[in-house]
Amino acid sequence: MTDSTNGKSQDAAPAEQKGTAGVQIQVAAQYIKDLSFENPNIEKLIDGPGESPNMQLEVNVNAKRVSDELYESAIDFKALATNKMGTIYQLEIVYAGLFRLKNIPNEALEPFLLINCPTLIFPFLRRTVADLTREGGFPPLLLDPIDFASLFMRRKQEAGAKEEGGAVKGHA
Repeated sequence: MTDSTNGKSQDAAPAEQKGTAGVQIQVAAQYIKDLSFENPNIEKLIDGPGESPNMQLEVNVNAKRVSDELYESAIDFKALATNKMGTIYQLEIVYAGLFRLKNIPNEALEPFLLINCPTLIFPFLRRTVADLTREGGFPPLLLDPIDFASLFMRRKQEAGAKEEGGAVKGHA
């Protein structure tokens, strides 16, 4: 039955009144938190970089609570390009986002901050890395998509193995 004054069902109540408030997510900001690009041997590379570079890439994800409902999730990315001439370039960037999270269950908070949030900001990090390497005088470094869920699970397994290893050593 509908209420003739507003056209809505009389039993339609907001989710909060029924006790099933949904999770609310807002990207409050995203930004470069820290950045370093070093191009130490450009004079040696002016005639061309020579052989293909050896690329070493490292990705880490961190998160922290900023205030009651505001959290920072950050991707720490490092790239080192070398060849027989030495270092071609070294790039270090921390790209972060501030996320306002409401009504998220505590057990879902860590995975959300370390999987979902980095997935949301990664395309912007990828573009920034490509632009920085291009502006540094090199072909753009185009990052492949990162499976943050697998990264999260691997880190959890490594942390569990360290705890078990520490317990075994303590009892030996």
